[in-house]
Amino acid sequence: MDIQLKRGLIEICVLKVLTVGDSYGYQLIKDISPHIEISESTLYPILKRLESADMLSVYSQEHAGRLRKYYKITNSGKDRIDEFITEWQEVMEVYQFIKEEKHE
Repeated sequence: MDIQLKRGLIEICVLKVLTVGDSYGYQLIKDISPHIEISESTLYPILKRLESADMLSVYSQEHAGRLRKYYKITNSGKDRIDEFITEWQEVMEVYQFIKEEKHE
């Protein structure tokens, strides 16, 4: 899969997981891994980019005596999911056109 396409899909997967509830990095990897291959080195730059774009917010909370960073989706993040769904419908129309058997 094209690396840019994969990054974009992972961004949307992160946002989608966060619609269920706030989460932290390791849990995000566990939730997303069954659907698309993801590693820590891929996830954390994406989380930083989403935070910079105001699609998610970050807060720390103590867990087992350590601070853990949690990520929370914002309204902009939810809007991005809606935009993605619309864009993907357009991509699927092009896919169907390309996939069609050629009739002569």
